[in-house]
Formats: sequence, structure tokens, C-alpha cells
Amino acid sequence: MGLFDRLKSRLGRTRNALADGISSLFRGGRPMDAALLSELEELLYNADLGPVATEVVADLGRLHARGELKGEEDVRAALRAALLERLPTGGGELTYDHEPTVVLVVGVNGSGKTTTIAKLAHRFQQAGKHVLVGACDTYRAAAADQLEIWAGRSEVEIVRKTEGADPAAVAFEALETALVLGHEVVILDTAGRLHTQKNLMEELKKIHRVVGKKLPGAPHEVWLVVDGTNGQNAIQQARLFTQAVEVTGLVITKLDGTARGGAIFGIERELGLPVHYIGTGESKELLEAFEREAFVDAILSAG
Repeated sequence: MGLFDRLKSRLGRTRNALADGISSLFRGGRPMDAALLSELEELLYNADLGPVATEVVADLGRLHARGELKGEEDVRAALRAALLERLPTGGGELTYDHEPTVVLVVGVNGSGKTTTIAKLAHRFQQAGKHVLVGACDTYRAAAADQLEIWAGRSEVEIVRKTEGADPAAVAFEALETALVLGHEVVILDTAGRLHTQKNLMEELKKIHRVVGKKLPGAPHEVWLVVDGTNGQNAIQQARLFTQAVEVTGLVITKLDGTARGGAIFGIERELGLPVHYIGTGESKELLEAFEREAFVDAILSAG
């Protein structure tokens, strides 16, 4: 099964809300008019596009006024173009341009961050890379325990310290270990919540600084994990992390089986960062490298 078919299957409720909904709008040969556009906007809101729905329908409205939208196929094509326009290029699969390639992963507790790191480690290991995970969230013993279990299942090495240890020291040791043993990818987990926003920002800056001193240019990627089911709340939380470190891309979780696939557009509208991966299920294999065309085609594909 290719990426398009997997996404089409796993984002079924989003596809039902959009693709099947559009077909229903045109049932019986209904003509294109302002009322239909209004109903299309409602469909897009139901698929969790949020304010993007209004923007997209405004685009379509201008095309309709110029006589460029005649029916269902025109609307689908125009909608596809409008949605693609709102997804940044770039992102997708990690490129292993450095050795080791260091990925710093940030995000609030509950976003699926630790599980995502485990999935990333498994994915990179399956690609033939020698992977090491640094458990730098030393404030939650459960986070390191969970990572250790996942690492064992995927035969990925892990560096961890006792609860309450200096997270930057864990990051330093992870880099040191990787350089000595020849790991090709290092993934660093971080705390999702400290006592104050200031503490969180300072801790992340310190990890970033220590990693850069140990390996100039690192971390090469800083990925923010965002819960796709949390809408505006997730976006508000995400801004904290973009203030602390220079985030280079997104991993959007929990897009499996719900109607939340459209949340990607609202997140992109606010954060403007490329999406690297999306989580489409619980098991370690259910993490997809994001391809904007395949994603948009999957949620708009009828049948």
C-alpha cells in the first residue's frame, strides 16, 4: 500500500467530511452558486480547517465570480490548489546530512512527544541508521522509562540519567557517546513542562547551547510535536517553544481515525513551519513522512 492509500485509509473521517461532503453538495446536478459556497465553508469547518475555511472559500468565491468554477470537478481542483498553497514546501523525511545528525524534539506533555520519538527512532533504525536516543526529560521518570522500553523493542540505544539530573548533561553525554560509537542519528527528548515558562525556555536554550558546543552546528533539526486534536490550544502552547529555540519543523500527532486531519492547515497558518511527519496511529510503524500533495489528495479523494 502506497502513501496515498495509507493516508486515505487512516484519515477516513476527514476524507468523509470533505470529499464525500463535496459530492453531496453537487448531488442531482445542483448548480454552482453562493449558497453552495456557504455550505462548502461549513464542510471545511467540520473538517477542522478553522479560519482557513473562510480564506479558502473566499478564494473560490473570486474564481466563481470570474466564471471559472462550473461544477464539482472545478471546485475540487480549485480547492486542491488553495489547500496546497497553505502548506509550506520542505519538510518530509529527515535528510542525514551530518554524522551524527542531531534532532532536538520539543513539545508539551501529552502531545505524544515521547511516543513520537520512539517512532522516529524505529523509522530511522529501519532505514539502516545507527540511532541513539537521549532521555533529557529528567523531570518525569515515566518519560525515560517509556523511551527505554521503546528503545529496547526497536534495538535502539539510549542514554539516560537519574530523575532530576541536569537535562543538558544528558544531552552532552548522548552526543559524546554517539561520537565515540559512531551513531548516525541522535534524537534528544526534552521536558514538556517546567514550573514556569521562563524555566522551560531557559532549559531548552541551555540544551541547545551545550549540544552546539559539543558538536558545532548541532542540533541540526529542532522539531515541535503538536497534538492535532487540540486545535487552537495546541497552537498557543507551541508558541512557547518557538520563543525558546529556533524550531525548524513540525511533527503532528493523533491524526488517526478522527476528523482532525484538517487541523494541519490551522496549525500551519499560525506557525508557518514545514511538517516532517504525521502520526496516524499508536503502533511504532504508524508515523508517515509528510508529503503535502499526497496528504491533500488523500483527504479530497472521493470513494
